[in-house]
Amino acid sequence: MFWVRLRSGIILMVIAVFLLVMGGPVMNIGLLAVSLIGMYELFKVIEHEKTPLAFIGYAAAVIWFLTFLFEGTDYSTGADMIREAVPVIMLLFMLVFYVFSYPDIHISEIVFSFFVFFYVPVMISYMLRIRGMENGQFLVWLVFISSWGCDTCAYCAGMLFGKHKMAPVLSPKKSVEGAVGGVIGAALIGLIFAIVFRNHLTVFTMPIPALMIIGAVGALISMIGDLAASAIKRQYNIKDYGTLIPGHGGIMDRFDSVIITAPLIWYLICIIK
Repeated sequence: MFWVRLRSGIILMVIAVFLLVMGGPVMNIGLLAVSLIGMYELFKVIEHEKTPLAFIGYAAAVIWFLTFLFEGTDYSTGADMIREAVPVIMLLFMLVFYVFSYPDIHISEIVFSFFVFFYVPVMISYMLRIRGMENGQFLVWLVFISSWGCDTCAYCAGMLFGKHKMAPVLSPKKSVEGAVGGVIGAALIGLIFAIVFRNHLTVFTMPIPALMIIGAVGALISMIGDLAASAIKRQYNIKDYGTLIPGHGGIMDRFDSVIITAPLIWYLICIIK
C-alpha cells in the first residue's frame, strides 16, 4: 500500500506542477475538472450525484470557471458581474425545482447542494486569483506548502513523536505532536521557498517572515479542512470519498485541505504584502 500511495502521490504532484506552471486556460480547466469530480463525490455521499440538483450544481461550477477563463488576469466588469450572479441564479433554479418537486425533496437537500457548490468550486477557484496576482506563478505554491506540506510534516512528526490524540473521534491517528510538526514544517518550507525564490517575491516587503507566517497559518487552516472532510465521512459512515487515486481515495480525500486553504492564502497575501 505504501508504494501504491507513493506512486499515486508522485503522479498527482507532477500533474499539479504542470497545471500551476502552465496557468491560464490549462490551470482553469484542470481546476474545473477537480471541482466537478469533487462535487460528484460529495453528492454521492447522499446518493444525489445524478439528480437535477446535482446537475444544477455542475452547471453552476462550469459557468463559474468560464468567467475566469474569459477574463484571464484582466478583471473585467462583465466577467465579475456574471460570476456574482452565478450563486444567485443557481439558488433560484434550485428553489424552482424545490417548489415544483415538493414534497418529494427536503430543504436539507437544497442546503447541501448549495454548500457543495461553495465548498468545492468557489473555494478552490481562489487558486486562479492567486495565480493572476503579481508573482502569482510563485505565490500559488503557498497553497500546497500549507496543505500538502503540512500533511507530510504532520505525518512524519506524528509517527516519530505522536502521543496525544488531537481529534480521537474524527481522526484517531492524528496527534497534537503531529499537528505542531505540521505547522512548524510548513513554516520551514515557506522559509526555504522564500530564500530560494526571494528575487521573485517582490509583492512582499519582507518575503521571508511573510512566507513563514503564511505557511504556518495556512497549515492550521488546512488541518481544519482535513478534519471537516473527515467529519462528513464519519457522519455518513464512509471510509473514502472515492477510488480515483489509488492509495489516497477520491479527489476530496486528497484536496480537502487544499480547497479550504486556497481562499485563506489569497487573503493573507493581500493583508501581509
